[in-house]
Amino acid sequence: MLLSEMKQGDRGTIVKVGGAGSFRRRLLEMGFLRGSVLTVVKYAPLKDPLEVIVGESHVSLRVEEAAQIEMKMA
Repeated sequence: MLLSEMKQGDRGTIVKVGGAGSFRRRLLEMGFLRGSVLTVVKYAPLKDPLEVIVGESHVSLRVEEAAQIEMKMA
C-alpha cells in the first residue's frame, strides 16, 4: 500500500522509500526510514497535502510525494 492511499488516522510501517536523488535523500533525513512507524494525522480540505507523524515530527507531504513511500498497515 502507498502512503498516499492511507486514510486519516491510519498507522503503518515504512517498507520502502522511493524517489530519486535529492528528494529521496531529503525524506531519509526527515526520518522516513525503512521500519519507521508513521501515522496519518489529516488531509487538507482539498486532499493535498497530507500531514503525518513520523518519529516525533509532524511533516506535510504532497500526495504525489507520498505516493513514493510504500507502507505496511500496522
